[in-house]
Amino acid sequence: MELLNYAFMQRALIAALIVGITAPAIGIYLVQRRQALMGDGIGHVALTGVGLGFLLNTSPVWMATVVAVVGSVVMELIRWYGKTRGDLALAMLFYGGMAGGVMLMNLSDAGSSANLGTYLFGSITTVSPQDMITIYVLAALVLAITLGLRRQLFAVCQDEEFARVTGLPVRLLNLLIAVTAAVTVTVAMRVVGLLLVSALMVIPVAAAQQLSRSFAATFATAVGIGVAVTLTGTTTSYYVDVPSGATIVLFAIVLFVGFTALATPLARKRARAGATDGKGCTLEVPGGRTPVEDDVRV
Repeated sequence: MELLNYAFMQRALIAALIVGITAPAIGIYLVQRRQALMGDGIGHVALTGVGLGFLLNTSPVWMATVVAVVGSVVMELIRWYGKTRGDLALAMLFYGGMAGGVMLMNLSDAGSSANLGTYLFGSITTVSPQDMITIYVLAALVLAITLGLRRQLFAVCQDEEFARVTGLPVRLLNLLIAVTAAVTVTVAMRVVGLLLVSALMVIPVAAAQQLSRSFAATFATAVGIGVAVTLTGTTTSYYVDVPSGATIVLFAIVLFVGFTALATPLARKRARAGATDGKGCTLEVPGGRTPVEDDVRV
């Protein structure tokens, strides 16, 4: 293929592959916890880290990682203790993160509207060799957590009270999920952008849930969808000259619609099969008991 002759496209495809694996890997836990928009909120906060990186002339990706991790911890603390005004506090955190990032970007000498756009909406062809090192390290951390602790994380996401009774450190695991989501956001921001990264965490999982019943099958299917849409979207963006982030998300939505369309007839087929299997079942009613002399008659 022609695009493989260019080093920047080789890096782009590798980055897309990594993001396609890591985003659904943590997204399945967020969907299970009904926190599908958590990645979007972390993306807003991470923008402050990007602006701070430009202002201090350091790596925007690493600075965004630090700020996103701190923001995710604050979000969890608000969820634990902010029972009455939690929503308002989270809204202020999200909007403040976005405003802070834009302000810091404009105050820096290297910042510009073009740089801001690449981090907001993704620009996969601008991924540098230094960015690839960061992506490798952070992606390895995400996969080690999401795969190595999958049983514990699933238990916490499914039923916190049951997990607490079994002796699992529920708060620590919840915090670990939040931090892992923050790291995933910074891994994916060069590919799909901070404003669209949440879609890549959620949509492949939602599509996989249409056809899969078990956690393992949903996990594998979601990762497969993530890899398919990121590689297809990246290739399409090269040949058609369109934004990679938007292309990837639109492909994901198309697959979700297709999986949803397939789910209805499959559900009906399974229902009919279940009804057919039940035809051979009979219910035997025991015969009446033979009366004896001690029976009481009215």
